[in-house]
Amino acid sequence: MKITRFAQLGALTAVAALALAGCAANEGGGTAGTGGSDAGTALSGEVASGGASSQEVAVQAWTAGFQTANSGVTITYDPSGSGAGRESFQAGAFPFIGSDRAFNDEEVAAGGFGACADGSGIVELPTYISPIAVIFNLEGVDSLNLDAATVAGLFAGTITKWNDPAVAATNPGVNLPDLAVTPVHRQDDSGTTQNFTDYLFQAAPSVWTSEADGEWPLSSGEAANGTSGVVSAVSSANGTIGYADASRAAEEGLKTVAIKVGEEFVSYSPEAAAKIVDESPFVEGRADGDLAIELERTSQEAGVYPIVLISYMIACEQYSDTDTASIVKSFLQYVASEEGQTAAADAAGSAPISDSLRERVNSAIDLIVTQ
Repeated sequence: MKITRFAQLGALTAVAALALAGCAANEGGGTAGTGGSDAGTALSGEVASGGASSQEVAVQAWTAGFQTANSGVTITYDPSGSGAGRESFQAGAFPFIGSDRAFNDEEVAAGGFGACADGSGIVELPTYISPIAVIFNLEGVDSLNLDAATVAGLFAGTITKWNDPAVAATNPGVNLPDLAVTPVHRQDDSGTTQNFTDYLFQAAPSVWTSEADGEWPLSSGEAANGTSGVVSAVSSANGTIGYADASRAAEEGLKTVAIKVGEEFVSYSPEAAAKIVDESPFVEGRADGDLAIELERTSQEAGVYPIVLISYMIACEQYSDTDTASIVKSFLQYVASEEGQTAAADAAGSAPISDSLRERVNSAIDLIVTQ
């Protein structure tokens, strides 16, 4: 059920950890866009975080921007994957994380978020919006147009050769080789996989019968660790097809698939990704600070790119430690600010959040306090 619609939004190098300095504001939080302190009181300390590798480049940009205005706080980010990030947050190892999916209803109801003060709720902030590119490596073929059923068949293993009639039907005049298809997927629990399989299940349910899951549901294909692993596997072998955050596809110069929507084939772009978010509702029944979004993958509206990832910053409403609350709150204000969103868009090609969504996000961040 739709609760609200957003105004339309405008328009990665793996590292084990990211450590850049920034000074956060006191508990009231820094001024969005500067990372400074409203009260002029600087804090110092180190906050470790981690999670989604998809938004690693954006996190680098956010932390660098935060550092420019601040000089006493160290924030580290380990891009170990969304699943690992959520587990670390639940175990209390990270006070905030990045995740390519929000916690589901059952996880929220169960609670037990070890990073938070007893009884605290969580805030889930959709601050990174990016297309997921379907990437391929096929010698002599520079671009492909595919519909949802064909994409699903290539990854499900029901289409095993590149010159299959289903591929040829949407690519007239393209010299497709008699070559085996090698689908590459993530081997780790990944929000990128969750979003990609959600698209396959929604858009081609007769071919892809497994519901959305962060863990790849099939034993076929080639498994690779993280975004970097998928990108490396596809770029190094002829006949491969995979999926990855579009920022990495662009960074590596990989060939990508245009997806059929309605009667046209749409290539990924921040604008096309933004259009699908604009049509999608918040998940019903969540707390005020939990801004989980339910993406509608089957839209037939012109210019929509349906394989989109919304990566969240997830934090606690209440922390036991004042300095931790202050650092997390101020950093997230910068992430959501127009300056922070522009920095991420310039670095990672993501779609800046709209003013109306920013207002909701900032209201959620205001809930962060010390118990």
